Amino acid sequence: MIDKIDITILRILQDNGRTSNADIARAVGMAPSAVLERMRKLERKGVIRGFEAVLRPKDVGFTLTAFTFVRADEGVGSMDIGKALARVAGVLETHYTAGQDSYLVKVRARDTEHLQNILQQFGAIPGVRDTRTTVVLTTIKETRSLPIGDDAQTGGADTTTGGSKAQKE
Repeated sequence: MIDKIDITILRILQDNGRTSNADIARAVGMAPSAVLERMRKLERKGVIRGFEAVLRPKDVGFTLTAFTFVRADEGVGSMDIGKALARVAGVLETHYTAGQDSYLVKVRARDTEHLQNILQQFGAIPGVRDTRTTVVLTTIKETRSLPIGDDAQTGGADTTTGGSKAQKE
């Protein structure tokens, strides 16, 4: 079970995964060893899945974001198609969906030519019948931070700026 202290720890880590154990301990009013044990427990439970650097896409050459709806033939190994989509370089997210389309795929590309190459790879996957792509003009908010605890009631602690500084574009 996750309590208020765990929620505070998780909020701190979501905002800055490099926050020191000592700083987290001060924030929650506990000994660093107790905080470390809580964090290890959250990792063992799978609540914390890992830590990663959040890059600003345009600074590493990925200036284009697109969302592609993929329609696949029914009866063909649906999860196999999803796994094949997920393996294409540039694919950030692959979601199996209900409704008319089978998948929603988030893509980052260097430019339209790179996006075209990615879409051609989608079309080459057996069972992919059709794709429909929307190119993003401007990103208003993009975050991986979940609105846990009290934030869940208000829609998040930072609803106007797009989350933590590290996650803004």
